[in-house]
Amino acid sequence: MKQIIKRLGLLLLLLTAILTAHAGEEFDYNGLRFCTYDKGDSCYVARNKEAIGAIVIPKIAEYSGKSYKVTSIGKEAFHYCSGLTSLTIPNSVTSIGKFAFSGCSGLTSVTVDKYNSTFDSRDNCNAIIESSMNTLIVGCKNTTIPNSVASIGDSAFSGCSGLTSVTIPN
Repeated sequence: MKQIIKRLGLLLLLLTAILTAHAGEEFDYNGLRFCTYDKGDSCYVARNKEAIGAIVIPKIAEYSGKSYKVTSIGKEAFHYCSGLTSLTIPNSVTSIGKFAFSGCSGLTSVTVDKYNSTFDSRDNCNAIIESSMNTLIVGCKNTTIPNSVASIGDSAFSGCSGLTSVTIPN
């Protein structure tokens, strides 16, 4: 029994180290909140509780005289930002956290940079598609799902109370 407790303690310590290794310093840049990773030259979009209007996520965010490549949109980054109306994602973003856009009832336009190799918004679909799996992961008020999409991800339209139309292909 002592061995099991000891192993669970070590596992908990390792898990805590892994989870905190990603968190660095939070900072504001061009009206958005970011967080640096503990090591390296990249950062992610952190929780932006009151984001409104048209948001263009930059490729680079600057903090304390240093430039950080924006590689991720964090978990719940824009969670329930009902005033968020449009979103543009750069080619540098390679991951999007769970519920990053859930509850964004005012979101009417989503665009992913055409050079992003991980995500796209093909055929002006007004959505974010995970390219390699052809899975729609985020939709908005009026999404047209392209024929090439194979599946719709969990919570793709979560909390989207402003949803007016979704066109699903044959």
